[in-house]
Amino acid sequence: MGEAAKVLTRLGFEEYLAAEEKAKVKHELVDGVMYAMAGASDIHNRISGNIFARIWGGTRGSPCRVYMSDMKLKIDNWRSYYPDVMVVCADDPHPYYKESPCLIVEVLSETTEVVDRREKLEHYRRIPSLEAYLLVDSRVRRAEGYYRQGEQWLYTEVVGAGEVRVPCPSLRLSLEEIYEGIELPDRLPEDPDA
Repeated sequence: MGEAAKVLTRLGFEEYLAAEEKAKVKHELVDGVMYAMAGASDIHNRISGNIFARIWGGTRGSPCRVYMSDMKLKIDNWRSYYPDVMVVCADDPHPYYKESPCLIVEVLSETTEVVDRREKLEHYRRIPSLEAYLLVDSRVRRAEGYYRQGEQWLYTEVVGAGEVRVPCPSLRLSLEEIYEGIELPDRLPEDPDA
């Protein structure tokens, strides 16, 4: 028996939108290829919910809107993601996707960490409206932030306790708020700094 080769069809964003509308599971679009998304863990959902709730409270009375993992983010004609939490303060009228976030938050897990740290970081930083990209760990109490400073990006890390800056809406988000109701260590056992 021989192996069967399958030709991957590269989809543009409009074709992806049409296919995603009929799909039973969510897909991200990476270089024109649709990839099914796995479900998230209980801790991942609770962390995302805590972040969403705190930021949503900070947007009241402002033009900013907060979205959770069901809103698509169009990067370009060949790439689209579903960020865990996204804030849009600019006019971004598309009903099924957004293009102008000022804040993106991804919750890290063993299966998503490499993509979130490399691929998504690279593409998110190219979004002109993006002011900050936060990475929040679901295994330890740690939050990292990439903040636009003109043409450069400033990196920060908070471990165990403390807070991260959220530029839009302007507020401070503490690790206590992020991990409310969730017991996690400050470091992984194999962490060399432990």
